[in-house]
Amino acid sequence: MAQFVWGYEKDNGPERWHENYPMAKGDKQSPIEINSKDVRHDTSLAPWHASYDPGAAKTILNNGRTCRVVFDDSFDRSVLRGGPLTGAYRLRQLHLHWGSSDDHGSEHVIDGVKYAAELHMVHWNPKHGNFAGALKQPDGVAVVGIFLKVGKTPKPEMKRILEEIDKIKTKGKEAPFQHFDPSILFPKSRDYWTYHGSFTTPPCEECITWILLREPIEVSSDQMAKLRSLSKNGENEPVNPLVDNWRPLQPVKGRIVRASFK
Repeated sequence: MAQFVWGYEKDNGPERWHENYPMAKGDKQSPIEINSKDVRHDTSLAPWHASYDPGAAKTILNNGRTCRVVFDDSFDRSVLRGGPLTGAYRLRQLHLHWGSSDDHGSEHVIDGVKYAAELHMVHWNPKHGNFAGALKQPDGVAVVGIFLKVGKTPKPEMKRILEEIDKIKTKGKEAPFQHFDPSILFPKSRDYWTYHGSFTTPPCEECITWILLREPIEVSSDQMAKLRSLSKNGENEPVNPLVDNWRPLQPVKGRIVRASFK
C-alpha cells in the first residue's frame, strides 16, 4: 500500500480522508453551513482586532493543494486579539480555497449561499509553546475566514498575491513574498460569526475557533481566473489545474454558532 497522499480527487478526496485521518469523522468538523435562523446573537462577543507587521511576510508557495503565504511567527509580531479569543494569537499563514467556476468555491456556506472563494488566516496560541502543541488544544488555533465574491471591479487587496501567481504555477514552487500587510484583506465591517470547529484539511484537528466575517471582499472574474491558473502538478508533469480545493459541509452536531451582530 503506497503512502496515502490526501487531496481533492475521487480516490484521495474528502470522502476518504477519514480512512487515514479518523478525526475527519469527529463531532466538531468544519466547514459548516451557517443558517441565520439558528445563529445566536451574543452581546458579550467583543470586537476583534489584528495588528500585523508587514515585515513578517516571508514566502508564497504552491503546495499542490492551495496557494499559501507564510509569515514569521517566531514572536508576537503579527497578532489577532479580542472577539471570542483570550490572549493574542500569532499569524502563521494564509491560504485560499476556490472552485472551478465563480458560483462555488467557499468552504463555509451562508444560508445556502456559496462564494467564489474563501480566504483563511491561520493564527495559533503561543501559550501552547509551538504550533504543533497548539494543534492538540481546543483553544490552540484561531482562523479568520473571509469570503471572496465576484463583482465588476478587480480589487487592489488581492492584487499583490495574484501578481506572484506566475512564479508559483506548479506544485512545489515558492517565491519570496516580502512586505505585505494582510490586514488590507479585511472587509470594512468587523461583524463575524464564531463557532468551534476544525481544520478543513487532514488531519482535521478540532482545535479551531472560527471567526467568519459577514461581509465578503470583492474580486473580479479575471482575478479568480488567475487563481485557477495554478496547477496541482509538478513542473514537468501533465497539466492538472488546481481548482475545487474545498471540503464539503460537515454535520453541525449540536454546536452553536454565535454572531457579534443582530
